[in-house]
Order: sequence, then C-alpha cells, then structure tokens
Amino acid sequence: MPRKLIKVTPSRLGVWADCPRRFRMAYLDRPTPPRGGPWAHSTLGAVVHNALKALFDLPVRARNPEAAAGLVRTHWKDDGFASAAQAAEFRDRAAGWVHDYVADLDVTHEPVGLERWVSAPVGTIVAEGRVDRIDQRGDEVVIVDYKTGRHALTTDDARGSQALALYVLAARRTLRRPCTKVELHHLPTGTVAAWEHTDESLARHLRRAEEIADEFQLATDTLAAGGDPDILFPAQPGRQCAWCDFRRSCADGQAAGPPLDPWAMLAP
Repeated sequence: MPRKLIKVTPSRLGVWADCPRRFRMAYLDRPTPPRGGPWAHSTLGAVVHNALKALFDLPVRARNPEAAAGLVRTHWKDDGFASAAQAAEFRDRAAGWVHDYVADLDVTHEPVGLERWVSAPVGTIVAEGRVDRIDQRGDEVVIVDYKTGRHALTTDDARGSQALALYVLAARRTLRRPCTKVELHHLPTGTVAAWEHTDESLARHLRRAEEIADEFQLATDTLAAGGDPDILFPAQPGRQCAWCDFRRSCADGQAAGPPLDPWAMLAP
C-alpha cells in the first residue's frame, strides 16, 4: 500500500519543535484544554493583516495611505492590551506603519492571492498554509509575508523560514506557476528581507519538514494505539513556557518560570 501523506502546516511543525506536549494539547486532546487569553502583539498583527487585505477589496482609486490607516482603526481591537491608553497608542502606531507602507506600494497591481490558502502534495507530506499575499512579478509569483514584531528582519530570516519555503512549494503546485522568491515585509521599520530559493534550498527545507512530520505522526499513531501520552509527547520546558497558551494545564511549564503579561511582547 502506498504511504499516506502527512498534512503539514508551518504552525504544526513549529509547535512540535517547540514542545510536543503543547502539540498534543493543541491538536489531539479532546476536549481541547483551556487556552490562555489574547496577546496584545497577536491582536496588533491580526489587525494589520486584516487592514491590508481589506485595502485590496477597495476600488483601485480608493487604495491610498489614508484609507489604509483608516482600515486599521476600523478593524482595531483592544484585546490583550494593558489599558485603553496603551491600546490607543499602538492603534496609532499601527495606522502609521500601514500608511507609510501603502505609500510605497503599487496598489494598482492586483495580487494573485490575499490570505490565500495553498495546499499541495510534496514528497511525503501535504504542505499547507495561508499566505498573506502572493504577487505576480514577471513570469513568477512571489510569496509575501507581513511582519509586525519588535525586531527588524534579515536575509537570513527569509532564507531560514521553513514556512515561506513550504509556501513556495505549495504555491507552485496550487497556482501552476514558477515561484522561487520570498519576502518578509516588516512594517514597523519599512524594510523588506528577501531570498531567492533554489531547488537545493527548498529540498533542505522539505527534508526537515518531512522528518518533523514523521516524528509527530509516529507519536500520534502510537498514542491512538494506546501509548502513554506523557512519554510520547513530553513537555519541553523553556522560556517559551512564559507565553504558552496551555500554561495553566501544564505543571512543568508553570515551574519553568513566571508568566508574561499579555502585552509584554509589544515593542517598547
């Protein structure tokens, strides 16, 4: 019998590498253990993504920096922030980032995809994920990922991103167009970190994804056959426990250190 392909998203790969116990709680335990509350930096990122997507729903003549900044305010939420004043400060910051970003963006070109789901069998996995934006440039499509974190990004970040590499592989098959280039657009600094993948660099990312997928699929199958969840999905305590969504259900995570405040990962 042919081997069943394993469905893989960048999130699943990242969670397994981060902590197998968190993987089990997120994807296998039913009912799912209670999650923690919202994080301010996640709220901020989601608002910016939603505003940039909504911008391209407007007629071309209406796609301007002021409209983009207004969409940030339209989509804004205060979830996870310390106070209304802090939320208002970051709402205005985000509106400024998006305003300046759109001022340098050619909004007359329609993206091939916005928040586009791509999925395709590659090797021993099915690579899946939602891409922030896919642009057509010449004969190729380009994977664009928006970032709103506190630190600027580098070419190494673009080159080393397993998520972007998997998006390239899935987009090639889904869209049936050439694709090699990935870009990280960091809105707070207005910088772009780019990388042009080769077949060799994509193959390296694919091999690593296949290895991780094999690991979590073996653990999942063994658990279904009656295996011990604590042995198959051990906790991996570390600094990440401070912001884990399942911290309240994990004694090892609680022992690793104090929790972060929901607004702690915002830029100063």
